[in-house]
Amino acid sequence: MIAPSLLAADFSRVGEEVSRAIHAGADWMHMDVMDGHFVDNISFGPAMIQTVHESNDIFLDVHLMISRPDHYLERFISAGSDLITVHVEAEHDVAETLRRIREAGCQAGLALNPATPFSEVVPFLGEIDLLLCMTVVPGFGGQAFMPEVLEKISAATAFRQTNGLRYHVEVDGGIDATTAARCYSAGANVMVAGSSTFRAADMAAAITAIRTA
Repeated sequence: MIAPSLLAADFSRVGEEVSRAIHAGADWMHMDVMDGHFVDNISFGPAMIQTVHESNDIFLDVHLMISRPDHYLERFISAGSDLITVHVEAEHDVAETLRRIREAGCQAGLALNPATPFSEVVPFLGEIDLLLCMTVVPGFGGQAFMPEVLEKISAATAFRQTNGLRYHVEVDGGIDATTAARCYSAGANVMVAGSSTFRAADMAAAITAIRTA
């Protein structure tokens, strides 16, 4: 599945950009929420999620790169998120936050940064719908793919199979047709792509290239 990242879109016409992605073949819309604290950048908050939710019909994959996802959680649920991903490194009770997401009727995701060992998320893998393996240091778009994360993707895939689990394995950062092929071979099945989709000369062709890589 292909999830273009709204972070790379033209913010002056968000509704049109989301519609463009849908018509180009996007499966999900990935929305990076940054608080300027957990990562050194500020993007947007619940109002943007609500705007996209109300203006288009697409699955909203909301990635909370914020220090206290537990504190802000209800606002993102109310805004129309379909899947909410929180970081294992953030300042919260991870198990409790995941429980609250699922009890609210949303799918629950857990993310880990490139420097975080896979072992940190293992205790929670039975409670999630998606594991996001960051393939860049989070905070800014346009970074180069970090191939050392491929080993973590493989570990996540093997653990899922061994333990009879069903979570998606998502990758985010430097994803294009070339790197998507490597991630897919390692076991990832959801590709977040920002610059390589929204900023491509032909978005539909770019999405097709990633999907068929």
